[in-house]
Amino acid sequence: MLEERESKELAMNPFQKNESKETLFSPVSTEEVQPRPPSFPKKPSPKICGSNYPLSIAFIVVNEFCERFSYYGMKAVLTLYFLYFLHWSENTSTSVYHAFSSLCYFTPILGAAIADSWLGKFKTIIYLSLVYVLGHVIKSMGALPILGGPVVHTVLSMIGLSLIALGTGGIKPCVAAFGGDQFEEKHAEERTRYFSVFYLSINAGSLISTFVTPMLRGDIQCFGKDCYALAFGVPGLLMVIALVVFAVGSKIYKKPPPEGNIVTQVVKCIWFAISNRFKNRSGDVPKREHWLDWAAEKYPKQLILDVKALTRVLFLYIPLPMFWALLDQQGSRWTLQATRMNGNLGFFVLQPDQMQVLNPFLVLIFIPLFDLVIYRLVSKCGINFTSLRKMAVGMILACLAFAVAAAVEIKINEMAPLQPDSQEMFLQVLNLADDEVKVTVLGDKNNSLSAESIRPFQKMPHYSKLHLKTKSQNFHFQLKYQNLSVYTEHSVEEKKWYSLIIREDGKNISSMMVKDAENQTTSGMTAVRFVNTLHEEVNISLSTDTFLSVDEDYGVSAYRTVRRGEYPAVRCRTKDENFSLNLGLLDFGAAYLFVISNSTSQGPQAWKMEYIPANKMSIAWQLPQYALVTAGEVMFSVTGLEFSYSQAPSSMKSVLQAAWLLTVAVGNIIVLIVAQFSGLVQWAEFILFSCLLLVVCLIFSIMGYYYVPIKPEDIQGSADKQIPHIQGDMINLETKKTKL
Repeated sequence: MLEERESKELAMNPFQKNESKETLFSPVSTEEVQPRPPSFPKKPSPKICGSNYPLSIAFIVVNEFCERFSYYGMKAVLTLYFLYFLHWSENTSTSVYHAFSSLCYFTPILGAAIADSWLGKFKTIIYLSLVYVLGHVIKSMGALPILGGPVVHTVLSMIGLSLIALGTGGIKPCVAAFGGDQFEEKHAEERTRYFSVFYLSINAGSLISTFVTPMLRGDIQCFGKDCYALAFGVPGLLMVIALVVFAVGSKIYKKPPPEGNIVTQVVKCIWFAISNRFKNRSGDVPKREHWLDWAAEKYPKQLILDVKALTRVLFLYIPLPMFWALLDQQGSRWTLQATRMNGNLGFFVLQPDQMQVLNPFLVLIFIPLFDLVIYRLVSKCGINFTSLRKMAVGMILACLAFAVAAAVEIKINEMAPLQPDSQEMFLQVLNLADDEVKVTVLGDKNNSLSAESIRPFQKMPHYSKLHLKTKSQNFHFQLKYQNLSVYTEHSVEEKKWYSLIIREDGKNISSMMVKDAENQTTSGMTAVRFVNTLHEEVNISLSTDTFLSVDEDYGVSAYRTVRRGEYPAVRCRTKDENFSLNLGLLDFGAAYLFVISNSTSQGPQAWKMEYIPANKMSIAWQLPQYALVTAGEVMFSVTGLEFSYSQAPSSMKSVLQAAWLLTVAVGNIIVLIVAQFSGLVQWAEFILFSCLLLVVCLIFSIMGYYYVPIKPEDIQGSADKQIPHIQGDMINLETKKTKL
């Protein structure tokens, strides 16, 4: 929730309160500004209930709420969509998630250029919102299982996400400023309050969507699986509503024409200064006090002075991307961590992707808490808590958050079952015969899988580890049953889990080797499989749209995933009768095997065995890391923009906003690179990020120690200083007064 801070700070900045939004995007010209022809007074825009608030801002605020609901709602389930619908690895899912986030913060530069230089804010918002809606439609189509295969789903998803990134990034710099355009200059105080309401609508949209869309994904089943199409479709519908609401207010908006892009002017000025200095590197050419003074031949001195002040602040921006690299992992790595935790809080069951709701919720609490309580207490203690110090403390809090995340990850790994290594496999024996069976593995050393005989339907306490000589191998087993010795052979592979199912075969016994699920389940869900000992096929209805069939005579079903919960009466049907099975509680992350038998007079029953234990660690243990990183965000993000705006001229504030967004984009690229090339286990990766930010914090603190803050009046006062004119074979340029 970064652009929200930018819009908020745009209103909070005391050096800008008496300026119109047009000032921020004024073109820079070397010509005298010609007086405008007199204009006839326009009809005043309608107000809200007799106040000084234009009616048009109501449409803009509702539009922003719906758009933020659309964006954050879609993004909340994106990582799990990659992981469990497209079946990508965790590293690939994380990389694509952050590539998308990065693109969303590069495209605002394009949106601002289009609005300020070509279409104006209103048309830019309308056209790019249409692109936005199209992206949502294509993204939702890519989540329909019936529409093509994995390649089609991947292509549609990438096209949809690209269009969404263009849409959300393109309108990002336009909507807030367009709302500011609706106010008259004399209503600056109302405009400031509008930005507070605008900021509240952003947080409300984010808060509600990150709670609702994971419920749409998990609580509603479509095509027998999690309903990602609905989880993406509802945010798409909200974006349609956002577009319609914004368009309805068209006739009452003030629509300032495009006035030129100051970002382009700054880039051209810097490029000209560098190229001009390179052309005049001869020792005969007099040196100049500052390298930007080499732009004096083409650009006015006020612009050059403003760019000088700007570069001082941009230098402090160099370390900032590392903070965003940590902050934005709430939707990727931290969500993946939550899938391996237990979401049952007693009074409520949380989905893994719903934990992200803590960020906007805590932001709404922490901002007034820090402003009204913590900062004032620190000030009363006589501590000079400057803006740069607040930002450094925010970085340290983010470091601590990732250290806590690493500790949680280590604890999760300790509770998880061991994994088979190279040339190893795990085996358990399931005795479905009516008497005890002794199982021995034959080979160089005959190993008994159990010191005692295995009783009928005995639950084995754990898997047995067997060593292989190659990646795949045939194992020979001796089964001792009553007075019989049966020899059997089965092929197995390394790093796999197997169940050796022993069954009756007339007066004899036989066995079959079944490959179990890998020791992982999907998004905190439960994996179930059935063995049918009846003499006829059984059709099982696990939910309204989740069905499976199990063949007769010891048929083994495929795995199915279901939601966590109680299943006291699962409907089953055979050719001759209908009955129900009590499966009991199916908990987070567990895998169960159910054996359907009819050995009692009560009809068919289900014998339950949990061979992958449920997630034991509560998801509530993520609360400390969310609280720390959100506190760091409040201290870093809000304070950073406040400081930046106070240190740069008013004409450079839009450039600062663009540079701030670029630091977010670069931070997401850092995560992408680390996820793809680090090769570290997850807890070690968390420690790596924590240490990297700690080093960056130290560098930033040193930079801040030597930084000399300047006062706003000093920025304007420096305009009176003349840049030396160029003599000799250089152009002697008289810089004209330029109205910014």
